[in-house]
Amino acid sequence: MSVTLHTNLGDIKCEIFCDEVPKTAENFLALCANGYYDGTIFHQNIKGFMIQGGDPTNTGKGGTSIWGKKFNDEIRESLKHNARVIHGFEILDIMEKAQTGPGDRPLMEIRVNRVTIHANPLAG
Repeated sequence: MSVTLHTNLGDIKCEIFCDEVPKTAENFLALCANGYYDGTIFHQNIKGFMIQGGDPTNTGKGGTSIWGKKFNDEIRESLKHNARVIHGFEILDIMEKAQTGPGDRPLMEIRVNRVTIHANPLAG
């Protein structure tokens, strides 16, 4: 299972670990299918660590799950810092080089235009 994040800087294709974190994957894929992340920005960029986005409030505090409430984190030691980018490392390199301001917020707008789901198990 994978998704492609179509950003204003280019595309990033990522693996989704559906078997390891099923509720998290279900929530993420359903939100992707509904356009939830379309137009959201990457609001935090910590060089050498991560770039964070997908929050429609653009604050990092999060939005709403498909269930309308919070759900328990599915933390797996085997997945800690073990994301898999299939394609688009060069886009991540561009993102990482973006200048940041207070709160590690990128000074240039880095936006998710839309998300493509590949082999969606939730699709009928």
